[in-house]
Amino acid sequence: MTTDDADGEESPTERTREELRKTKARLGEGADKAVREFDDNVVDLLSWLLDTETRARIYVYLRDNPQSTSDEVADGTGLYPSTVREALAELHDEGTVERDKREASGAGNNPYEYEAIAPSELVRGVVGDVQQELNAVFNLDRRLGGESPEGDADPVRISVGDAGSDTDDESAADESAADETPDESGSDGR
Repeated sequence: MTTDDADGEESPTERTREELRKTKARLGEGADKAVREFDDNVVDLLSWLLDTETRARIYVYLRDNPQSTSDEVADGTGLYPSTVREALAELHDEGTVERDKREASGAGNNPYEYEAIAPSELVRGVVGDVQQELNAVFNLDRRLGGESPEGDADPVRISVGDAGSDTDDESAADESAADETPDESGSDGR
């Protein structure tokens, strides 16, 4: 370190460099924290869709690292290899991940490579279940009250559109759904 005088005091240039170094370190830590929090929030949301945090972490890893083997997924997520293999088998059986044998030039074990389906496909796969559960809650009073559910109206309808769909199409769909929603008398307004 260069000093201005015999007291060992830092020069203004050295102080500025040290302040810049500390500022960069704080910004880097803040950015890392923001990424971790974003990833944690995504994992929390996916845990709800995929039933467990383990399956959600595997899904996120595979979206970021397609064509990974189970060992690579275990290394990348910090999960036990046996846990990863079991979860991957379940996710494959459910159609959430796809797998193919890794091509190898020599003799030996050709492990499976896994790739997660697109998030839009994942959402489409659960929409029907969520819609059914929401309608069960919506109609709970009627079912508990013993009222005869005329046509057992299901007012909750969930549709998943493409990211580039027009808002006019969405408005038309909303109006159409509103026309089918029963009024207070229990009839569907037709």
